[in-house]
Amino acid sequence: MTTYDTIIIGAGHNGLVAAAYLAKQGKKVLVLERRAIVGGSVVTESFGEGFSVDAVQTGGTLRPDIIKSLKLEQPKSSERRAFISLQPDGNHLILDADPAKAAEAIKRFSENDALRWPEFIRFMNKAAGILDKAYATIMPRLPMDFTVREGYGLMEWGLKLRLAGRKDMLNFIRALPMTAQELVEEYFESEVVKAAVASLGIHGFTLGPMGAGTGYTLIHNWLNRGGLCHVNVGRAGEMTSALANAVKAFGGEVRTEAEVKSIRVENQAAKGVLLAGGEEIFAKSILSSADPKHTLLKLVGAQDLPPEFVWHAQSIKMRGSAAKIHLQTNGEHGIPDGTVVLAPSIKYLERAYDASKYGEVSEKPYLEMTTSGNTVSIHFQFAPYALKSGKWEVEGGKVEKLAIDTLAEYFPNLQSSIVNCKTLTPQDLEEIYGLTEGDINHGQLMLDQFLFMRPIPGWSNHKTPIDNLYLCGSGVHGGGGVSGAAGRNVVKVLE
Repeated sequence: MTTYDTIIIGAGHNGLVAAAYLAKQGKKVLVLERRAIVGGSVVTESFGEGFSVDAVQTGGTLRPDIIKSLKLEQPKSSERRAFISLQPDGNHLILDADPAKAAEAIKRFSENDALRWPEFIRFMNKAAGILDKAYATIMPRLPMDFTVREGYGLMEWGLKLRLAGRKDMLNFIRALPMTAQELVEEYFESEVVKAAVASLGIHGFTLGPMGAGTGYTLIHNWLNRGGLCHVNVGRAGEMTSALANAVKAFGGEVRTEAEVKSIRVENQAAKGVLLAGGEEIFAKSILSSADPKHTLLKLVGAQDLPPEFVWHAQSIKMRGSAAKIHLQTNGEHGIPDGTVVLAPSIKYLERAYDASKYGEVSEKPYLEMTTSGNTVSIHFQFAPYALKSGKWEVEGGKVEKLAIDTLAEYFPNLQSSIVNCKTLTPQDLEEIYGLTEGDINHGQLMLDQFLFMRPIPGWSNHKTPIDNLYLCGSGVHGGGGVSGAAGRNVVKVLE
């Protein structure tokens, strides 16, 4: 009977990062993936001949220290594209990655905003750096007593915060609970500019720009993207394939089509896993990169957990509300390269969110488009997982038509250019990619679910009430989006 040092459940990017670090340390590591391909939600998938897209997460990149530590190839250099906010009159706002060019474009909407743009960029980069340091810090189990090592980590982050300078430190702290609207209004007066930037604060989250804490999510998404625009579009799968190869190169194993049915628990300690096919595999420690709700309530089960902990696990807010529409075209779609958003005003974005609060699909949705070759990928918000009426087997077609019809008003050639289409509803995201309630972040990034309260208050350091069982997916501190921070950090806890 083979026993491993560590079993990692799920070959998403965080699970693979953790596996590669542990294998590099000489540990006997096994990664178990339910699907036939690695990557989880960070995957480039084919839906037909010549129809390959980033199915869920758009592009992205790992933290530089992870790339260096695991000896991965640096992402191929590519010019950072513009961020384009569509306007009904065709006078689109084009925010180039070059701040000077972006400021020149902003002048058409507001001279004052153009002057403020460099300062906004400076603050956002500084705030993202502070948040990045927070994500590199293991959050102690407050209000529990914490170790000297954990206290030292907090001290380092506090020093980073203090060295930012009094003004930036206070503005960063203020920004976290603010609404995205309030944050952008401190810099800009043009509704067009404010809405374009604020849209970043709601991307992937079931919140409107007038919701508390969207100042934080704005900084979070800015950090993960390195600015407004997506990077490495169409190449998400390259990243996770490289990670899987690194795991193997360091001596680890990666098994696909190996679904974990349950985690074996004896005397409140994880001993191994049971696969759907009946095979049992044992290990000294188990790491799960699946979302916390699925891991704790389904793979472990309430019977092996303290009642209060079970209640907290059940209370984790997932609330996925994004659908993905991928279009294969003949190349004549007319959508420019870059990250293109339909976010004409703050009120438009808030009203799009309002529908989801009542279990309805937004008739006037917030859309974000990216292109890769002849393919167009549309991120659709808001399409709530829990519909008030109807079923996703039917509503999926309506969302697809709504997205295409809405964009056709801006790009008349889009409909005639479509060769093939693939729509992924929140239900599809759950069933195919294992995202509970279709939440691409493994749990909403909200004020009561971040830092030392993620995923559950008092359990923010990757540990669980089950000895030898650790969480390392996007649902823990440092997760959400694409970075690999959660997978890197769990290895520090195991050391």
